[in-house]
Amino acid sequence: MTGMRRFEDMGAVVTGGASGIGLAVAKRIVEEGGSVVLWDIDQGKLDSAAREIGARASGAKLDLTDPSAVERAAAGAEKTLGHVDVLVCSAGLAGLNAPVIDYPIEEWKKIFDVNVNGLFYCNRYVAKAMKARGYGRIVNIASIAGKEGNPTASAYSASKAAVIGLTKSLGKELAKDGVAVNAITPATIETPMLAQVSPAHIAYMRSKIPMERFGEVAEVAALVCWLASRECSFTTGAVFDISGGRATY
Repeated sequence: MTGMRRFEDMGAVVTGGASGIGLAVAKRIVEEGGSVVLWDIDQGKLDSAAREIGARASGAKLDLTDPSAVERAAAGAEKTLGHVDVLVCSAGLAGLNAPVIDYPIEEWKKIFDVNVNGLFYCNRYVAKAMKARGYGRIVNIASIAGKEGNPTASAYSASKAAVIGLTKSLGKELAKDGVAVNAITPATIETPMLAQVSPAHIAYMRSKIPMERFGEVAEVAALVCWLASRECSFTTGAVFDISGGRATY
């Protein structure tokens, strides 16, 4: 427990909330007095996560690649929570590791459909209600790969670069509306997503981090929850590094 109550009487939506970074963020928001709706594709994991977090958490199974479903889920979250003050977009796919010249086209489309299109739908529909209310905090989980580009991970790298660009655009659009929109760019974090990645690529990613370790979800949640709080009042359209020293800009 942090002892802070930054999210008292506030409602949050967390995508990819059934595991990894999303689950850690949701737990901390509830610990600090908030209520959360978790969006995830895996009903079993959603049920488990909601039970683990407790009474102020509920789950909604959602395919982020379906814009109509996202629109309905956003309306449902407003009804469940009363108002959505925070959106954290943590859902994403790592994708296959392959050179660009061999990268499967369908895999490329799948990665972009989740990591870019799905995140866009979530930002679009939730931000609309935030703008109307005059308050909101959106935190998009990008990646250091979106800044630097990882070899054999072109789809993931390009999709996360797109997340950075979308965040900067939306942040500027809502700068006068009480809605702050920021992104973080983690290096590799110890999450279930690592199961999607080849051992060789994991070794490569660790070798790039000056601290010589992967990050922990609690470390990421600490940064995300500051960005999701009222304390983040003069920062929008920004990109925050959390990469163990890897980032060079």
